[in-house]
Amino acid sequence: MALGNRYKTAPGAGTLAALVLVLVFGSPWYADWAVENTDPETAGGWWLQLLAWPHWSFDTDDSLRDVIVGDLKAILLVVLTFLFLYLLPGSQLARARGTISQFFAGWAAYVFAGGFAALLATLFLSNPSLLGAFRAAGSGAQYGLFVGWIIGLATLGGWRGTR
Repeated sequence: MALGNRYKTAPGAGTLAALVLVLVFGSPWYADWAVENTDPETAGGWWLQLLAWPHWSFDTDDSLRDVIVGDLKAILLVVLTFLFLYLLPGSQLARARGTISQFFAGWAAYVFAGGFAALLATLFLSNPSLLGAFRAAGSGAQYGLFVGWIIGLATLGGWRGTR
């Protein structure tokens, strides 16, 4: 018996997709590859480098605070994705699973999660500033805008979590 979409929840599927994106494309190995092998002046190169935005690292040359803040941004992105997928009413109010509202709710959740994760992580930097927080939130929202469609696709057809 195939499990199919009958047991898939929209918040669970979207969070799993966000976790995979962060683990794979946020890894130091991918980030280094993207910087060394792509041209940010082309659309494809820019997008491949953007995928590495929520990077995490184990670099011993950086201060412990900077390493934790970078990792915190990636962790917050996944946690906030789940939170916003659960709270956004698009998939809850949809009459049928798999509608376009689920897609946009998943996409919007990732935009919000990216912006808020960057904003909150910036508060823990050694010299946080309001301008730095605004710029970080903008880069997080930009990441969510151009990558969030993947989360939107992952949430299609999923149940809200409670029936």
